[in-house]
Amino acid sequence: MNAHIESLTLSQVQARLEALHPRLQQLPPPGSRPLTIAGRVCGWITARATEAVQALEGVRVEHEAVHVGARFVNPSAALNALLANVAVALKEAGCARGWRDELLDVVGEGCRLGAIERAAVRPMGLLTRAVHLNAWTPDGRLYVARRSATKSTDPDMLDTLVGGLAGAGEDMDTALVRESYEEAGLAETDIAQRDPMRTIVRMHRRLPEGYQVEDVLISECVLADSVTPRNIDGEVSEIMAVTPEQLWQLLTEEQFTLEASLVILDSLRSRLMQTA
Repeated sequence: MNAHIESLTLSQVQARLEALHPRLQQLPPPGSRPLTIAGRVCGWITARATEAVQALEGVRVEHEAVHVGARFVNPSAALNALLANVAVALKEAGCARGWRDELLDVVGEGCRLGAIERAAVRPMGLLTRAVHLNAWTPDGRLYVARRSATKSTDPDMLDTLVGGLAGAGEDMDTALVRESYEEAGLAETDIAQRDPMRTIVRMHRRLPEGYQVEDVLISECVLADSVTPRNIDGEVSEIMAVTPEQLWQLLTEEQFTLEASLVILDSLRSRLMQTA
């Protein structure tokens, strides 16, 4: 498996990772303010999102920060109801992109406070957690996926075989197993020998709809020859297995999404360090 990466060097991969850093660590969008929920610091809300929610009961806008549900003890049904109202207000103002009817955890100062519609997290700069799986063939190729042309973000770009956000109340392993089935048709037994999940970075990235604050977690495994990944949820148009040399060319041509580039380069670096 490692023999295929002999043509790459650790310094090449490290340099590529360092080149990504300015895109991974950015200040909040201009006009954003710190956001607290239930009295805990949670994110950075954009100026447009602040305007959309400022009239809601339970929202207090100050020059220094925006406070949501300051009087609530978290977690509570009342706080979740307020968060649902905030999400709807953002949707009606055109701030919430790609409404999914999918809830994500709201986390502040390391505590789970409640849950909110996925489309609302970027305008509010809330922390999300993304799980990725790098799945290799026994002969050292890496499975990668091409995103559907209908995806709202990065259509037609290459991606990791499995990658997605943990839902409300999900632990990271549960999220990875779910995403592995939805995106690649993999059963839990197919990835039973995967490495433990590990966090490689917390991203801070400006987006058109707001601010991406995201922990990126990865795991790796070798799929048996008898296992052939296939997409289930319709969000992938193609799955292929590529050699590290082909992978490197695709990376240098910037064919991958930013997150996928980071995850794959981190994996290549780890494998090169193991063989050094």
